[in-house]
Order: sequence, then C-alpha cells, then structure tokens
Amino acid sequence: MIALSKPCRLVTLALSLALTSAASAQAPYPNRNITLVLPFAAGSGTDTTTRLIGKELGVALGVNTVIDNKAGANGSIAASYVARSAPDGYTLFVTTNTTHSANPYLLKTMSYDPVKDFTPIARTGDLPFMLVINPEIPANSVADLIALAKKEPGKYSYASGSSSAIVSGATFARLAGVDLLHVPYKSSPPALTDVIAGRVSMMFVDVPTGQPHVNGKALKALAVTTKQRSALLPELPTMDNTVKGFDITSWQGYLGPANMPKDIVVRLNAEIRKIVERPDIKSQLAERGMEAFSGPPEEFDAFLKEQLVLWEKLITAAGIEKQ
Repeated sequence: MIALSKPCRLVTLALSLALTSAASAQAPYPNRNITLVLPFAAGSGTDTTTRLIGKELGVALGVNTVIDNKAGANGSIAASYVARSAPDGYTLFVTTNTTHSANPYLLKTMSYDPVKDFTPIARTGDLPFMLVINPEIPANSVADLIALAKKEPGKYSYASGSSSAIVSGATFARLAGVDLLHVPYKSSPPALTDVIAGRVSMMFVDVPTGQPHVNGKALKALAVTTKQRSALLPELPTMDNTVKGFDITSWQGYLGPANMPKDIVVRLNAEIRKIVERPDIKSQLAERGMEAFSGPPEEFDAFLKEQLVLWEKLITAAGIEKQ
C-alpha cells in the first residue's frame, strides 16, 4: 500500500468533492426533497388541498414533498421567500389570488412583484368562498342579515384571514349598503374561532376551512360568493341572488421563482395535471371544498395577468384603501 503525502491527500479529497458535486448537479430532476411553501397556516383550505396534491406529486417524482407554512402579512412573507429562492425547482409556491391578484392593490409596500418574480407552473382549481355567521345571529338568509345590519348600524362585524375575505366583506358592505366593522386576522382558522365564539359576527371563508364547522352546527352558512351556484354546495344560494353584482372566486396554483428552467416547468406541469385530472383525486379535493382542474403554464400565466386587472377593479369598487 502506498501512503500519500498530506498535499496529495488534500488534492484527492478536493477532486472527490468536486466530482460528487458535479454528479449531483447533473443528476436528473428531482434528486432531493421539494419544499412547497404556503402563504397560509396549517388547517386553511390551501393547506388541506396542498397536502393531498403534494403527496401525490412526491410519489410521481420519486421524492418527498415538504409543506412549509409561512403565514402572515397577507401572504407576503411566503411570496418574498419563494421569490428569493433558487429557481431550481426545489422551492415551489402554492398560492392563491391573495398574493398574486389582490395584494398589489391592498398593500402600500410590496416586497415582491407577482409577475416578474415568479414562474407560473400550473393552476389547480378554484376554492369557492361562502358567507358564514355565528349561529346565535337570528338570520337564515343574506336578506335577513342585511335587515339586521340596517336595523342596528355598526353592531355587526366581519372577520378576514385572506385577501378574498377582506374584499368579499368590503364588497358586501358596499353593495348591501350596511355598516360593518372589519376585524382582520393573520389566517382563517383563528378568525373562524372568534366567529364561532361570537366575538365576531360573520366571515367569508373558503369552503374547506368553513364546511366542517357548518356541518358541526358551530357556524351557519348563508351563501356562496360565486355568481353561479357551486357544484360542491348546490343547496346554498349565491350572494348575487340578494346582492346583485356580487361575484368573487378564489383560485389556487403552483408557481416557482423567476427564471426556472423550461424542462423543469414542463415536467412539474405534466405531473400536477395528471394528479388533478385523476377521478379519485378530483373526488377527494371536492370533499375538501376545491373544484379541481388545470392547464398548461402559458394558460396559467395569461390567467394571472387577467386576474390582476379584475382584482384591481374589485378592490377599487369596494373602496378599500391600501394599508
């Protein structure tokens, strides 16, 4: 056996590390865990649906997916984190209209650009919202609730844990001509806790977060926010039935940091679309309150830009000032 001198051992070690690093860099994507960053807390609608899709995505890609909930600042904390991550496909953003449609018109200072800082990968569907109230409030319809609010201006309040909830509440107050107090929260679960406890009167909430409490009689659901009745909740009327012109939908999708390699985007899009289009997954997502569908990255990109225009109109019409 030949003993190597110390300089030779160092050169050999350096060469070995370089070769290992090069081999890792050339390994086909993906070859390690993928982190899915969410702008909302555990238990939110985005969280419950992402855990299902994310698990299947990991199986399809042969790696583990890790959920990283970064709630706060209307999703800006999570969005900024992803925007500053390496565009290598290992840090993805599962988000909604909160960060990519509404925030530019709700926040005075933006720590990210919703278009320039991200790569659209795939839309995964819509998360319809519904109006829920504390069951002690003597109202069984939106019309009843409006009548109560008009009878006692300033008595009733609405909680919000997302931009969709903020805009829905303000739009309701404006179109219905009622005086409601806005009580903001970092995310939907703690907001719902206070509605259930009676500390806040009502809330517009995504179906997967609110429905279990409605089923358990802890909350009363009055209407869905979409202009058409939801296939997920066919028994609920629309807000537009009573408050004409009310039509708000929350979407969900996957994005990465800007400048992601095209081949990685294509691979992720293909796998996500396969998952979302599976009948068993569609059914499970429906149970979680999500209307699942998808499409190519280019379609999602165009949709994102259209939504920015739409939400600017919604927020301006609602008279919401930037915070």
